Amino acid sequence: MTSPTDQLVGFVSLLREHGIFAGPSETVDAAQAIVVLGHDDPERLRSGLAACLLRRNGQRSVFDQLFDLYFRGVSLPPAQPSDDPESLRERLIATLVQGSDTAELAREALNTFGAYGGAGETAGRVTQASGAGWSSYLTMKSLRPDEISEQVAETMGGTGQFDTAVRTIEARRRVDRFRTDVQTEARLRSAQLRGTDYIARRGVENAADRTDFLGAREQDLAEMRRLVHPLARKLATRLAVRRKKAVRGRIDLRRTLRRSMATGGVPVDPVLRARRHGRPDLVVLADVSGSVTGFAEFTLQLVQALQDQFSRVRSFGFVDTCAEITHHFTPGEPPRPGFAQDIVREGGVARFGSSNYGEVLQGFVDQYLDAVGPRTCVLILGDARTNRTDPNLAALETITQRSKATYWLNPEPSSSWSTGDSAADAYTEVVTMHECRNVRQLAEVIGRLLPA
Repeated sequence: MTSPTDQLVGFVSLLREHGIFAGPSETVDAAQAIVVLGHDDPERLRSGLAACLLRRNGQRSVFDQLFDLYFRGVSLPPAQPSDDPESLRERLIATLVQGSDTAELAREALNTFGAYGGAGETAGRVTQASGAGWSSYLTMKSLRPDEISEQVAETMGGTGQFDTAVRTIEARRRVDRFRTDVQTEARLRSAQLRGTDYIARRGVENAADRTDFLGAREQDLAEMRRLVHPLARKLATRLAVRRKKAVRGRIDLRRTLRRSMATGGVPVDPVLRARRHGRPDLVVLADVSGSVTGFAEFTLQLVQALQDQFSRVRSFGFVDTCAEITHHFTPGEPPRPGFAQDIVREGGVARFGSSNYGEVLQGFVDQYLDAVGPRTCVLILGDARTNRTDPNLAALETITQRSKATYWLNPEPSSSWSTGDSAADAYTEVVTMHECRNVRQLAEVIGRLLPA
């Protein structure tokens, strides 16, 4: 049996693997919290360890998933599959209307709908069967959560305490809570079959800032959007500090050494370079095709939140043709979710529907090259997949030569840049390309690259 010390060390190690960096002092505090709180009340222990080990917002979801695996204990419950699935749905609706705890119903629902590969047949014993498991997705698909949410909202309306919008929001919240219970139960069952460490490394959902844009679900994108303004404030502060240093001027080493000859080689009076004043311009050229819509939406929203840091921001969208989309954004107001779809429908960025980077770059050069000048930073957002058309490196060279700096942000992993119809390797000969698969990488790249 694993000792409490080894259990805590393993737990902290998994937290670090998932981006929650708890150091030795935090680990010691957590150990003292376990001694004081004990294991009798898991929820009290959860709160105590979270207070010791977490530092930033957005980490609690990952922490809770790992805590359940390590401290709730993995034991298959005795609940049996329901003989009447329709009765199970009715009991679930009644429980959700009352706002009661749904943990027991989650176990019963998973027993009824969630087993695959013979997992239900092995519920009474530990097994390492690689083809068996428990699926929260299958469970929720069978229960039809959208219909349940509607029925809960309608039933809640009989009390007269909620208007339609509030009832709908509350019903969805309660269904989401039940979904979380099912996911937790499925994760514990899978840990029983495959081992705690295996599920902790492969079955825990990443925090929002570590979720890949290309694989993000709608709820993931919604969580990412909530990160925009806190992230923008941090980046704005970083850019302001960098600009303040730049305005002070940097030491001109050659002229400083020359002047130091009058003082015996001691640089008593440093010579500063000419100071730069004003803010730079920013031009964003974003692929808004279906494959990278989530990445483009989030990055454009982040850029708009940072627009006060630039003298002018102009945005251009494209699929197989290029058009300016700056007017789709209102200063000081965040764009609504799904605005990229409106741009595709109304913005004149698509003719045939398939990405064509060569045509887009040429169209930008022919129509909008005046937007780029010696104080302009150009950000190109896209996966560089050209559908095997001409990448048109000459047009990209024209843009880079005219701008102060040009960077390409690619949401695909760098290992995929040379595969299939990707022209990323060709474009990297002209412009520096950076991997931006998630919010964390995007923040690091933008904070490092954008000019002061």
